[in-house]
Amino acid sequence: MRPRSAFRPALALTAPLVLFLAFAYALPFLGVALWSVTLPEPGVGQYERLVSDPLVLSVFLRTFRICFLVTLIAVACAYAVTYVWVRGTRLQRRLIEICIFVPFWISLLTRAFGWLALLSNRGIVNSWLQALGLIDAPLALVRNEPSVIAGMVHVLIPFAVLPLASAMRTVDERVLLAARGMGASRLRIFWSVFFPMTLPGVIGATLIVFVFSLGFFVTPAILGGGRSIMVAELVYLRMFQSPDWGLGAAISVALVVLVAALMGLLARFARLGLMGSGR
Repeated sequence: MRPRSAFRPALALTAPLVLFLAFAYALPFLGVALWSVTLPEPGVGQYERLVSDPLVLSVFLRTFRICFLVTLIAVACAYAVTYVWVRGTRLQRRLIEICIFVPFWISLLTRAFGWLALLSNRGIVNSWLQALGLIDAPLALVRNEPSVIAGMVHVLIPFAVLPLASAMRTVDERVLLAARGMGASRLRIFWSVFFPMTLPGVIGATLIVFVFSLGFFVTPAILGGGRSIMVAELVYLRMFQSPDWGLGAAISVALVVLVAALMGLLARFARLGLMGSGR
């Protein structure tokens, strides 16, 4: 049992953070949850609309489809980048570090407008293609789902790199040397030895990217142009551009519950990963 004298300083240090989280997150969330069962009238009617309103269902399905594709592409790209970062030469590692950490210092809004400048009708890509004579009219590269996916993948790759790097650095080099000594090819070593040992990192990166992508608002709003509305944008529209606060609150509560469930799953896999590594 922890001594009482050591418990009190720990409580004093963590109390401000707990109070901040309670006032900044818990109380507002309770208010939103209360709206979901009181507006416009008491009851669970707004939650019934979540599973019966065609518009809400279509937005949820589109959100899950986009998040699934973004997660798949981001984790696959991050795996390749992380592999080079962990096992590459010193120059390769420095270049990868620049590509990973520089985006953290650039805001989401700036990156979204960067993609807009690149892919819009008068953007760099269409201008070059027309200048080369490859197309006669600008291609529709924005205001659609592919542009939203590209922008989200660009933002989320660094978040997948960190758990993957943690998993790859725990791989014992002696195991790989043993497999090579047994005559296995490099491809066989990767698929049969290296990849299974990094699977906890892949699962962690997948959950992190999927959870983050569920709450994306700026990138879909700018690159989607209202044609690829996701759940976060639907909440904004219901709360601030229509008097349907009850439905917006119900969608928010459902999104928070879903994210909490996924974070619980992530914590479970993290514990399994630590147990598997013997820590």
